[in-house]
Amino acid sequence: MIFANRTQAGQRLAQQLGKYADRDDVLVLGAPRGGAPVAFEVAKALSAPLDVFMLRKLGVPGHEELAFGAIASGGVRILDQRTVQGLGISELDIERTTRAEKQELERREALYRKEHPPLDVVGMTVILVDDGIATGSTMLAAIRALRQMKPARIVVAVPVAPSHTCRKLEPEVDELVCLEMPTHFYGVGQFYMDFSQVSDAEVTKLLNIARGAAKQARNGNGKQRSAAARKTAA
Repeated sequence: MIFANRTQAGQRLAQQLGKYADRDDVLVLGAPRGGAPVAFEVAKALSAPLDVFMLRKLGVPGHEELAFGAIASGGVRILDQRTVQGLGISELDIERTTRAEKQELERREALYRKEHPPLDVVGMTVILVDDGIATGSTMLAAIRALRQMKPARIVVAVPVAPSHTCRKLEPEVDELVCLEMPTHFYGVGQFYMDFSQVSDAEVTKLLNIARGAAKQARNGNGKQRSAAARKTAA
C-alpha cells in the first residue's frame, strides 16, 4: 500500500479505528512532527480531542538517521543496547546526544503548547499516532512514558511499520493498528508518494484548528444542556 501523503494515510487509518468514534474517554496524540497530520485526520474522523506527545530519536553520532534510542516527555529514555554495544557508542556520546535532543524536545513542546496544558490522559483511552515506525525505539519510549501517566488503555496506530517491529511493540500496548506490515522495509518514506518534511508551523496550525473545533463542540454541548434544562423547568 502506497499513501499519497500523510493526510490520506490518516484518513485510511481512521477507517480502522471506527469503534473509538464519538466517545468521551478517547484522546488522540500525534508524534510530531510527521505524525501530526496523520493524527489530525484520525482525531477529526473520531470526533476526539487532539494533542501532541513529544518524543525524539537519539541518533548515532555521524549517522544520525540510525537510532540508538529515544527520549519522550516525562524524562523517559530508552536505549537500544545492541546498537550501543555493537557500534561502541560511548557514555559521553550518549549523554551529549540526549542533552541536545532534550533541549529540542523542550523547545518544540513550548512552541506547540504555548498556554495550553497537556491533555489529561489519566483513565483515558489514548490513541498514539505516527506516520510510520522503523525500529520502534522512539515509539517504545513514548509508550513507556505514557504508561507512567496512568491511561486506561494505549492504542498505537500507524499506517506502516515492518512486521518484526510490530511484533516487538504488540506486548507493550493494549492494541496495535497498522495498515501495512511489510517484510522488506527500508524506510517509512518508501510508502508515501509525498513524504515532505512537516514544519513546526504546520503542527501548530493543526493543533489550533483541533482546539478550535473542540471548543466549539463544548460550547454547542453546553447550549444543548442549557436548552434541555430550560425545557425541563418549564
